[in-house]
Amino acid sequence: MSRFDTYKHSFANARLTRSASGVLEVALHTNGGKLVFDGHTHEQFVELFHQIGSDADNRVVILTGSGDAFMDSISPEGFDFFTPRGYDKIYREGKKVLMNILDIEVPVIAALNGPVRLHSEYVLLSDIVLAAPTTVFQDRPHFDFGIVPGDGVNLLWPEVIGSVRGRYFLLTRQELDAKTALEWGAVNEIVPADALLTRAHEIAESLAKLPPLTSRYTRIALTQKLRRLVDEGVGYSLALEGVSAADVARSMNAG
Repeated sequence: MSRFDTYKHSFANARLTRSASGVLEVALHTNGGKLVFDGHTHEQFVELFHQIGSDADNRVVILTGSGDAFMDSISPEGFDFFTPRGYDKIYREGKKVLMNILDIEVPVIAALNGPVRLHSEYVLLSDIVLAAPTTVFQDRPHFDFGIVPGDGVNLLWPEVIGSVRGRYFLLTRQELDAKTALEWGAVNEIVPADALLTRAHEIAESLAKLPPLTSRYTRIALTQKLRRLVDEGVGYSLALEGVSAADVARSMNAG
């Protein structure tokens, strides 16, 4: 079992604070500002979510971003998509991070402070999604890099907004604003930016008052279908992403 004091300062890209009632706020960042996602954060977040899920003193988790975006910037640093061993690392981390989020067996609230243009699957595995008016959703980097969107967005977007809408969203790199996301069921509330975390903590503190086993087992009950979906599908879809990455590498070498 993890203890907060042993891991709260262990993650360079996550600022962790916890209230006396057990509400853990996780703010993703790079040097205190907007997160720049890269191969190092890909690896780091596997352990971040594992430690959070292993700490029985966490009663509710709030996942948020820093600066003007939740997650909209990516760097190739630390990634190796183009060799078998390099992609094997991405494959293993990509599977594990989603299961580690699902293994957080307390309610999870996503407080989206701005655009989510990559790894929106983290958001869709949350139980409650609050969005600032500037929030937009888009799956941009996969097709920008020429690879299959196989890291879980392919499973979760059709599940959340419907099969036809979900496939269109991914294939066209559609941008969903907060209002549309609310209407389509991907967002629960749109909250003014300056009140976003206040609202998230208000909900979290109310959930933290539930008996511990009630809140824990409710999260488990509500995510069983998502767990099956991820467990059955993400390994295969990440493998397809790897095949497409290998083809990109072959094309680059041929050029």
